[in-house]
Amino acid sequence: MRTGIIAKKLGMTRLFRDDGTHVPVTVLHMDDVRVVMAKTVESDGYAAVQLGFGHAKTKNVSKPMKGHYASAKVEPAMKLVEFRVADDAVLETGAVLSPTHFAAGQKVDVAGISKGKGFAGGMKRWNFAGLEASHGVSISHRSLGSTGNRQDPGKTFKNKKMAGHLGDKRITTMNLEIAAVDEARGLIMIKGGIPGAKNGYVFVRDAVKKARPADAAYPAALKG
Repeated sequence: MRTGIIAKKLGMTRLFRDDGTHVPVTVLHMDDVRVVMAKTVESDGYAAVQLGFGHAKTKNVSKPMKGHYASAKVEPAMKLVEFRVADDAVLETGAVLSPTHFAAGQKVDVAGISKGKGFAGGMKRWNFAGLEASHGVSISHRSLGSTGNRQDPGKTFKNKKMAGHLGDKRITTMNLEIAAVDEARGLIMIKGGIPGAKNGYVFVRDAVKKARPADAAYPAALKG
């Protein structure tokens, strides 16, 4: 199991194939994604790689995190994330990952924080049909309708689909395809849409339900 990568979602565009057809893609940018800390079974009880994205100003970093970066001898990062890896896939501190970590055509799983929609009704949140437009229905056309049963059990069950907070939670979309990789500009293009808003952070790793390509760099594709 290799490490994943952290990237920033720039937005969507399209790529044109040689036959003239086009593919909608989401563009991700890797800004100096480097290893801040490596954890091993001997020292930490599990194997993992801690990655940092971008560069943060020292004045904007908390005192404990300043010490964390100083011990690793790396610059402060704007975003920090940890990936569990196999025992033989632990990377050295300071190693910089390359977009070629993923190959074109490879399947990946992408996780991100979905757009927050605030408080939403049942029709928007759960795709309820709503009540009828006539036949005695007055004013409450977008209401939920009945949420319980009769005297027995006499209550509304937990996890009943009702109005409430929509979005702003971690969503993982599986088996997406890498459409193209631009190593020079640090870009990864994924076919279709992915969770999250523009300029939001997303986490990409090898698909768990599909085999990793045989020519994929192991334990990782590094710059330099």
